[in-house]
Amino acid sequence: MGSRINRIQQRLAKLYIDAFLVTNQQNIYYLTGFNLLQDDGFLLITPDRAIIVSDERYHLALEKFASEEVVATISQDYYADLNRICQALQVEVLGYEDTVSYQLYDLLDDTMIADLVPFSNLVEKMRQIKDSQELALLKKAADLHAAGYRYLLSQVHPGVSERNLANLLDFWMKEHGASGPSFSTIVASGANAAQPHATASDKLIEDGDAVTLDFGYFVGGYTADMTRTFAVGSIDPELKDIYQIVNTARRNVIDHVKVGMRGDKLDHFGRQLIAEAGYDDEFNHGMGHGIGLNVHELPVSYGPGTPHVKFANNEVITVEPGIYVPEIGGVRIEDDVIVTHGGPVVLTTAPTELIIVGD
Repeated sequence: MGSRINRIQQRLAKLYIDAFLVTNQQNIYYLTGFNLLQDDGFLLITPDRAIIVSDERYHLALEKFASEEVVATISQDYYADLNRICQALQVEVLGYEDTVSYQLYDLLDDTMIADLVPFSNLVEKMRQIKDSQELALLKKAADLHAAGYRYLLSQVHPGVSERNLANLLDFWMKEHGASGPSFSTIVASGANAAQPHATASDKLIEDGDAVTLDFGYFVGGYTADMTRTFAVGSIDPELKDIYQIVNTARRNVIDHVKVGMRGDKLDHFGRQLIAEAGYDDEFNHGMGHGIGLNVHELPVSYGPGTPHVKFANNEVITVEPGIYVPEIGGVRIEDDVIVTHGGPVVLTTAPTELIIVGD
């Protein structure tokens, strides 16, 4: 198999385009290994060339960038230069990512002589299947998340705030190799945990709280995504029962992860157990999503309405069932899982049994 850029080049003729314009930051990084921040330039791929165009701020970085298949040029007007390059290379039909902003599309429409053709998820579908190096980075990220969870449990006590715990975790993760969060860390305690996407607030952790921790951090450019729910002291017996239901659902979904499985079918193996326990209305989100360079990659979500999703070998997905009961709290448990021909490979190593802090 050729390089990632070469795989795009080999498809251009079949797509009836002369070149493809890449502006998404993660897609440029995926294809070239060069970290060009969003809106700081672009990558142009033609049948025999790959050109990064940016400005003087990247001059030294691009000079050090060693690539046999990518050349770089410095510009003072990215898209005027794109038009000139396309004219020089006789690009008459230019493909572009349909996720560009309207502002950028309007600029391209005004500037380009070449015809413009939008494409959806051309690079993202390549990113969906991970190679061995990507899987190793995701494993490294997952291991760091498990270690971060162990650290945070040592800092939990009644009287500490949700925000303080989130800040402690952020510092620890960055001190131990993470470059930054892939989303805002969720620390939701007590009744707050009944909100699946609650943010860390100034609420103080109390004895008797169930606490949901959901966090993701980049390691080597790739992010894991992990959720655990733990108890502080003695919690409501209903929450203990809910915990066991959610954990059983998580395990049952993982046990059925396999190549070719449909998204709605996989979801059913967990959602059915939750519904049979009487909590179908309290599980109000998808079963999971893809992860990689972004915390939500293809499939962006899988659940009851996703018969079109079919899992392939070496995809990495999350499995994250949850139950959320207003005024009482909630439970969510999330693992990262590789889909393989040999069955599921769970990357997340943090314990899944209910941990009671203060026992």
